Amino acid sequence: MIGIDKLSYQSRWRDKDPRAKFALYLLFMTLAMVLSPLGQAVLLVGLVMLSCYLLRISLLRYLKWLLIPCSFLVFGLIAIVLSIGIQPEKLLWGFRIGQYWLGIDMQGIQIANQTLWRSLAALSATFWFMMNMPFEQIIRLLKFCRVPHLLIEQLLLTWRFIFIFVEEAAAIHHAQSLRFGYRTLRTSYHSLAMLISMLFVRVMNRYQQMSVALELKLYQGNFHLTIGKP
Repeated sequence: MIGIDKLSYQSRWRDKDPRAKFALYLLFMTLAMVLSPLGQAVLLVGLVMLSCYLLRISLLRYLKWLLIPCSFLVFGLIAIVLSIGIQPEKLLWGFRIGQYWLGIDMQGIQIANQTLWRSLAALSATFWFMMNMPFEQIIRLLKFCRVPHLLIEQLLLTWRFIFIFVEEAAAIHHAQSLRFGYRTLRTSYHSLAMLISMLFVRVMNRYQQMSVALELKLYQGNFHLTIGKP
């Protein structure tokens, strides 16, 4: 998440109107849903090339990111390809389990092929949108869409505490590593348990510090969002 946030601020389109980028995202998602597998593959390649250019990153780095959701997609495709029935002649390949046959049929392969390219095209469109939309522009877009003020405040606080959480966890892990806390498997488990317990305490302390700072600033229960209009 931190990497995505950094990349969004180095994008060549970081200053573009967020409404235009959101409209393009809706267009890409619509195309990913309605095009044929060949069209979805062309859309995928186009979005990958566009994202690499806008973000100033290599193709290999982008493909590494794409492998993360693809690992979950593979399990879903396996479930689609496999078919179970009592008529083995409909299967291209299979084996018998009791009174039933488990194998692969042509319909499952066709559905898996459509699902694969549709999912990859939708993923590439989502990657393009998130990596070219700085968090500030997301807030501006939510305000333009008339999202309730309370939800925007919750989003801001959640986003802030994610970075606090990661910062504290990295500091504790670094201190433990300097003391050889992860030298063996046994010490690693012990250090990890200490990290979790200390992390909870330190995050709560940061929360209390923020609460005191808000009270000193006469906090009345509302955050005044000063982000300008898109």
